[in-house]
Amino acid sequence: MAPLGTPDSEKNPPEPDQTTPQAAPSSNDHVTRRSLRAAETTSRASAPRTPAPRTPAAQAPGARASVAVPAEATKALAPTKALAAKKPASRKRVKGSVINVAVMTLAAGLIATMAIPAYAFNPQAAESSQFKASAIDGMRKAQSQSVQVPQTVAQAAVTRDAATATTEAALASQKAEAERQKVALQFAAYSQAYTGPSVSQFLASPPYPKFSLSQVFSVAQQYIGVPYVFGGATPAGFDCSGYVMFVYAQFGISLPHSVSGEAARGTRISIASAVPGDLIVMPGHIGFYAGNGNIMDAPDSGRSISIRPIWTSDYYVVRLGI
Repeated sequence: MAPLGTPDSEKNPPEPDQTTPQAAPSSNDHVTRRSLRAAETTSRASAPRTPAPRTPAAQAPGARASVAVPAEATKALAPTKALAAKKPASRKRVKGSVINVAVMTLAAGLIATMAIPAYAFNPQAAESSQFKASAIDGMRKAQSQSVQVPQTVAQAAVTRDAATATTEAALASQKAEAERQKVALQFAAYSQAYTGPSVSQFLASPPYPKFSLSQVFSVAQQYIGVPYVFGGATPAGFDCSGYVMFVYAQFGISLPHSVSGEAARGTRISIASAVPGDLIVMPGHIGFYAGNGNIMDAPDSGRSISIRPIWTSDYYVVRLGI
């Protein structure tokens, strides 16, 4: 056994004599773990050892067994419990005080904010432009108004325009007039564009005095590409009958400037006997036969002289020079 005052003496204190019970410390003494342990040991030694009844919670697996605490130990722990109970109460009071201060500060700020516009408003400056009633406000607050309309406006007559429609005859006349003006402009340009010999000059002195259908067709081919001009009879522009008249004038043959007049000057032959240089006559149209069922002619406005297939069976063949 270690002597007193050594460390082992503090770790393993001498067991008290179980025969002599120790007096419980007074309430004025300082409670320590050592005193509590001694009191608990004394109470266990003096109390009769009877088995404590098991509760359902103690019988459950993993539950801790409850230990009865003697009355002396409970009295000894009372000061400690009182000290522990004082701390949470003091903390709650401090926390409540902080919350009250914050709420009061926030309420004071809100009241001050709401009161600022009232203190800032100056009733004497109410007539300024910022607070003065506008003209629109004055009209809204005014009583009902009346508007006087002049008698001349109230009695204005309402009339309906008469609808007019252009007849088909008038439309056709307008279209014909527009076409005539267009042709007149083309003819004026055509007259100024050509400066060569005219039909009358060719008839007076033909460049090809010896007539030949093959030669006629060869001369007529020289004008492929000349544009169509209504009433034209020069290389500046041809219509169908003016084209035939200008070519045959170079061989000394005089023809009128019309389809029916040119067809009447020749002799009608069969289609099988036709050769290039003969004339293909259709209702209102005439041109040179180009062989293989083709015609060489001045077609219509917007196009030029070319060789193309005969597109209809309503035609016949006329031969000149026989």
